[in-house]
Amino acid sequence: MRIWARRIAIGLSLSIVLASGGFYFFNKTATTAIPRSHVLKGAKQSKNGDTNILLLGLDSRRDNNGNNLPRALLDLMHVGSSSSIGGYNTNTMILIHIPAGGKKAVAISIPRDDYVNVPGLGMKKIKEAYGYAKYAEDSKLYRAGVKNPDREHLAREAGRTATVATITALLDVPIDHFAEVNLVGFYDLATALGGVQVCLKNAVNDKQYSGGVFPAGLQTITGVQALQFVRQRHGLPNGDLDRTHRQQAFITGVITKFRTQGIFGDLGKLSSLLAVAKKDVVIDAGWDVLGFLPNAKALTGGNITFHTLPIEGYVMRNSQSVNLIDTVKVKQFVQDLFYPKPTPKGSSSATPTPKPTKLNYATLANGKSVDGSKIPCVN
Repeated sequence: MRIWARRIAIGLSLSIVLASGGFYFFNKTATTAIPRSHVLKGAKQSKNGDTNILLLGLDSRRDNNGNNLPRALLDLMHVGSSSSIGGYNTNTMILIHIPAGGKKAVAISIPRDDYVNVPGLGMKKIKEAYGYAKYAEDSKLYRAGVKNPDREHLAREAGRTATVATITALLDVPIDHFAEVNLVGFYDLATALGGVQVCLKNAVNDKQYSGGVFPAGLQTITGVQALQFVRQRHGLPNGDLDRTHRQQAFITGVITKFRTQGIFGDLGKLSSLLAVAKKDVVIDAGWDVLGFLPNAKALTGGNITFHTLPIEGYVMRNSQSVNLIDTVKVKQFVQDLFYPKPTPKGSSSATPTPKPTKLNYATLANGKSVDGSKIPCVN
């Protein structure tokens, strides 16, 4: 069976949060239409004004109500013609830590094939927590006679609950907010934004899988091209890990566009992005988008660094290739990034900070950067 590259660019969630926050500033009733989830109700929250935001990319060929996406759209996006492809894996998971006081934000990508303990299910790939829990709940609701879209909504809540519980246990940090985006949402976002700048170290030709064919260097990608850019893993030197770098590069491109093109002040663009949010995104019920606006603007100032959780190697488990991880090392990695210990008075040493993802950069505007903006060049 052909294995499709199925990574969602989590930049969609981040972008829509930024956009809806700006629009909500002008129209306080607009964001009430964005679907909400209650899975964080009663969850442990960050202290001292810090905020942790989980961004999830859901690999599903169905809309938020469980309806199959149109065949023509699936063909256009080059993601296969069946709604069963991809299931309900969370193929993208990024946790953003925004410290209080305006300090630099940190984003950590969680590789989708990390082999972890999923509460109640045992050892699984971390991407599978959502799908297993969703399927179990959906089956129970089906036997009880619950119809769609209610059954789909409730079953997805079970999937989110399992994913949040798994990530919280793995990283040992609270999750204050989350945003989930479905596959078609990325296509919609890329179209609404009118293109995002990215940079490739080398030309690529992945017609057989993601469908992407790109030249080397700095370029603007839109619509289907953007989906192909973030989905490709075949032919990349480090497979899924390089695809994680693609996500990070896309987020940087989106943030740069917000900063350089004044999208916060363009109600037309904000309105288009909000329309995408209403259709393709779910956020937690406790998220005060208006209150988050100052943090969102700070992120668009480029005040963020990207990291990827460390892995120990690749092995086969249950006939699947998985990433082995050291859970103690992973927890310490996150602690050092999110909550570094201050340098003791009179000492020149502090907790060593993990190095961010190593990326080379291309300057915007054909080498003529107006504001110092840069786009990371990736495989």
